[in-house]
Amino acid sequence: MRSLSAVIALVLAANAAQADAPLIVLDQTRLPFDLGPGHPSNNPASPANSPNAAWNSSGNPANAGSTWQNRPSNPDNEGRLIITADGGVLGYYAPNAGGVLNLFDVTGRRIAYRPAGGTRSLFTVTGQWCGTVDGGRADFVLAVTPACAARFGR
Repeated sequence: MRSLSAVIALVLAANAAQADAPLIVLDQTRLPFDLGPGHPSNNPASPANSPNAAWNSSGNPANAGSTWQNRPSNPDNEGRLIITADGGVLGYYAPNAGGVLNLFDVTGRRIAYRPAGGTRSLFTVTGQWCGTVDGGRADFVLAVTPACAARFGR
């Protein structure tokens, strides 16, 4: 059985020409403890991960799909696509000034976020653990639960 890192390396290699951020569906039971929701820094109950924290909040204009930096029509977002293994586009990602990484579907609806610091976990806009981000700042993979992947509504 391949480890998560090996699968991510294969996905990155397969999608190198597309660059963007591949999205894979993970089996949460096979995730290393330090990447899963049981780890203290990834816990949805942590104040820093809360959807009510100022920088994470849906009420913060920096996270709104209607804000220029987050709109699907913003040309910057054309280079930050969230893609499937078959090359389909599920959405795009956009960082905010506070360091939060927002994930949007193709219509500009905010699906999930990664808080600014202390975790590589992704959370839904209502605060449920959704997955993890693996890789560097320029090349990374979004590994999400089946429920989170379904939120993109492909």
